[in-house]
Amino acid sequence: MFKKILVATDGSTLSRKAVKCAIGMARTHQAELLVVNVVPRYPLSYFEGAVAFSAEEIGAIESRWSHEAQDLLDGVAERANAEGVRTRTAAISGDLVAQALLLAAKKHKCDLIVMASHGRKGIKRLLLGSETQHVLTHSALPVLVLR
Repeated sequence: MFKKILVATDGSTLSRKAVKCAIGMARTHQAELLVVNVVPRYPLSYFEGAVAFSAEEIGAIESRWSHEAQDLLDGVAERANAEGVRTRTAAISGDLVAQALLLAAKKHKCDLIVMASHGRKGIKRLLLGSETQHVLTHSALPVLVLR
């Protein structure tokens, strides 16, 4: 039924549940799994000069975040491969998580998106809105949301 499944992960407990489900579905359907983590860019515009970091320091912060994301993705790929699931990973840099996920699904010709019902908590969720809700309302693909 499914040939390529995208699963979004941020390393949270709930996203680990989504990853486990996506690995099982990929194994069952003999589908390829695309594991995606959206890495935020350094929010320079939020501080407007309040924090004086140099371009090199900002580059180092973003580089560290990218390496952490890749470590997370490599761990998921290792688990999926151990279960016989063909896996690819993508660490995508961007501020708009939902948009990045939708573009990745389109680019990689996925036919299902698996994600957690929420990732951010508290005030961040209120300020940024629900990424899951955005994916649900803008995706032309089926979206499996886990709670």
